[in-house]
Amino acid sequence: MKQNKVLVLLTLVAVALIAVVVVLLNRPADQAETAVKGEHVATTGQPTIGVADAPVSVVEFGDYKCPSCKQWGETVYPKLKEDYIDTGKVSFSYINVLFHGQESILAALASESVYVQDPDAFWDFHKAVYDAQPASQHHDEAWVTVERLTEIAEATTSVDIEQLKTDLSENSSVLEKVSHDDGLVKENDVRLTPTIMINGVVLDNPFDYEAITRLIENDL
Repeated sequence: MKQNKVLVLLTLVAVALIAVVVVLLNRPADQAETAVKGEHVATTGQPTIGVADAPVSVVEFGDYKCPSCKQWGETVYPKLKEDYIDTGKVSFSYINVLFHGQESILAALASESVYVQDPDAFWDFHKAVYDAQPASQHHDEAWVTVERLTEIAEATTSVDIEQLKTDLSENSSVLEKVSHDDGLVKENDVRLTPTIMINGVVLDNPFDYEAITRLIENDL
């Protein structure tokens, strides 16, 4: 009888251990794929697409000179837009990052000028700037110029081109907006681009669309 009790006890322990292993192996992957949830970045005044009061807010910290940002915009963003932004479940905002120096600043100034002057055309301009980015092997070549940005704005927006040129100079009226973005980058300890934040959670791998959908669905 005593031996039977010991066998039963051992069996229960084994079952408990198996249960623990199963839980660990099947825990939500986003626990390992994302940083700890923090305070979500303020998006007031930032270019935003989607329903304003959508239950989930996705923010991209991006740099127009960043090849990975271009790749993310071409591969992940279209799926995010179709599945969640266009369906009213997610709002998407963009914040400028200035990791690549003067060209990053110039492109950011242009984007802010367009957003102030012709907000409805912002996302067309935004995409066109990334489309103008050369192949990654030419990443270090200078391509962000006043002339190029002016050409893109003329093709995609109805902004006052002279005002745009002024905003790309030392007399810029939107420099404060770019400085504000830079402050948000530092405040949120953004070190890589693109950095994607979903309701206060920073994704470790912004190209993992399955992780993105899990986080979104968890908050819906």
